[in-house]
Amino acid sequence: MKQALEQAQRMQQGLVRIQEELAGARVEGSAGGLKATVTGQGELVGISIPPEALEGADPDLLEDMILAAVRDAVEKSRELQAARMRDLGMPSLGGLL
Repeated sequence: MKQALEQAQRMQQGLVRIQEELAGARVEGSAGGLKATVTGQGELVGISIPPEALEGADPDLLEDMILAAVRDAVEKSRELQAARMRDLGMPSLGGLL
């Protein structure tokens, strides 16, 4: 029983460490020259739109590119989360971190 409790405490400490690492990590996604940046936890922290993307841009296309860049960044963030969970020897929690 003591061994199981110690293992649970180590896993909890590992989860806290991973959460801190993910909060500080930055992941970038892109689409059509636009870039979206999210934390390792999936929080959107930046959008970069180069000036040439705005010249004569179709608003609908620009919106689609922004969404695609954000989705790309979020997907990469989820992949990072899953990799960190595997490093800890745990299955992915499906974005619960």
